[in-house]
Amino acid sequence: MADILLPTLIACVLIYSLFKKVDAYSSFVKGAKESIPLIISILPYIIAMFIAIELFRTSGLSAMLCKFVSPLFNLLGIPSEVSELTIVRPFSSNAAYVLLKEIFVTYGPDSYIGKCASVIMGSSDTIFYVSSIYFASTNVKKTLLTIPIALTCNIIGAFLACFLCRFI
Repeated sequence: MADILLPTLIACVLIYSLFKKVDAYSSFVKGAKESIPLIISILPYIIAMFIAIELFRTSGLSAMLCKFVSPLFNLLGIPSEVSELTIVRPFSSNAAYVLLKEIFVTYGPDSYIGKCASVIMGSSDTIFYVSSIYFASTNVKKTLLTIPIALTCNIIGAFLACFLCRFI
């Protein structure tokens, strides 16, 4: 299915552009050309986020934070085996995918832990990365409550994921 989705989408766009009598190639080139200044403006934020994420994981702060919040997560019904995934996911999707793979190898994808990890991965996003890119490209200055609210929603999503996985 995935092998045919992208070619089908491209064909539909080309057919639509023919129907509307729009030069698809020129429009594509114009859009790509206009995106270069945006890429240059957000590149420092992307680099800063990658460095911060790598420091967070390699310094051991991620593991220490995981040990600290694990009792609270257990109280909420989030297994301690997925607590590091829940903590790392807002920072880095690549690191979270590595943790997800480790969970699958250790517990299996069809286990309760594997299902919780899968639903947490599917129902959350890299909050800090997305926020930094969005705020950098839109010049939004009032961001005080954005991150705390997003992190709260992330924890609520993890709680609901683990709760609902009990019935699957």
